[in-house]
Amino acid sequence: MGTMGKERKKAILALEDGTVFVGTSFGAATTQTGEICFNTSMTGYQEILTDPSYRGQLVTMTCPLIGNYGVSRADAESGTVHVRGFVIEELCEIPSNWRSEMPLHEYLLEAGVPGIEGVDTRALTKRLRFAGAMRATLCNDGSLDAAAAVEAARRSDPMEGSDFVKEVTTPDSYHWDPSGTESRRWTIVNPSLDEVLEEHDGQVYHSLGDTKYRIVAYDFGIKRNILRSLRQHGFEVEVVNSRTPASEVLARNPDGIFLSNGPGDPAALGYIHSEIEQIVAKKPVFGICLGHQVLAHAFGGSTFKLKFGHRGGNHPVKDLRSGKIAITAQNHGFAADGDSLPPHVEVTHINLNDGTVEGMRHRDYPVFSVQYHPEAAPGPNDASYFFEEFANLIDQSR
Repeated sequence: MGTMGKERKKAILALEDGTVFVGTSFGAATTQTGEICFNTSMTGYQEILTDPSYRGQLVTMTCPLIGNYGVSRADAESGTVHVRGFVIEELCEIPSNWRSEMPLHEYLLEAGVPGIEGVDTRALTKRLRFAGAMRATLCNDGSLDAAAAVEAARRSDPMEGSDFVKEVTTPDSYHWDPSGTESRRWTIVNPSLDEVLEEHDGQVYHSLGDTKYRIVAYDFGIKRNILRSLRQHGFEVEVVNSRTPASEVLARNPDGIFLSNGPGDPAALGYIHSEIEQIVAKKPVFGICLGHQVLAHAFGGSTFKLKFGHRGGNHPVKDLRSGKIAITAQNHGFAADGDSLPPHVEVTHINLNDGTVEGMRHRDYPVFSVQYHPEAAPGPNDASYFFEEFANLIDQSR
């Protein structure tokens, strides 16, 4: 776990508008194209790298130093790295963290994902904010010069019309964490607090508690911390493939149905919209991120592409019902069009930065959703109460 040595080579990041950044390579020696976006979180790079919602994208971090706490496999949001490339200002080659299992460079190398450091990420972010999201090429194997990298970006597929859900959804149904070992919340003992704690393998965890509700979760690219949060709030979760017919889900007679986060363009998922339409009036439903956008389509509304998206752990959202403000974790490039929603759908939350829809509920059925991530990972926990709201909705519907 030492430094990477002297074998590192020049890398190129080229945008479709002709802007080119030159830096130094790390991770895998390869070339990738995809939509480039930026995330403003100070921490959580491993969760970002492994979040299926980033499928098909190159991600740049605005925080200037990345990799300083290494990589711990327990922090992964899925079984693999989903970003196509990683763009940073400075790489920390020697992490300082007792939980670290390997440095970031080795993690990306193992995953076959290219990285570039030495990029002026402030200038890159300003360019994306001004011009909007763009396709880009990250080349760190020397196979393309700057002009060829720009041309490769221009030839790559746009995010609009893309269906990456089919690449990240589970092939087979499964029950999440039946033993309860994956959902326990690790903690440090605080003698001043009267907490119910358990010790396992020398580590201390909050007591998990029994399950109270049985739900089915549609996997559009579900994050592990969503599954952990559901289990921590008393949900027994069966995860199903995104193409599972509504009739099969309803035949299981769950207490509720959850619609997960995921990547790509929600408008391209007509085969999912039609199934969710059949569920809305029959069971309590809770959607997060892409699940929220899918519900907008199932309600008869539409979605649109944001100029540069919302990605980070510091987005202010207002609850229009209470007037309260929450600082939220977000990761989306599309949004529900509030003007397209029918009268029986109420917008409950808005983004205070641009006024876009961040939450909605059906006025007649026990169905609601949020655009942002109440499970955080990374980010604040201001919105974790939504899992309790889902439980309360199920109780009220029984």
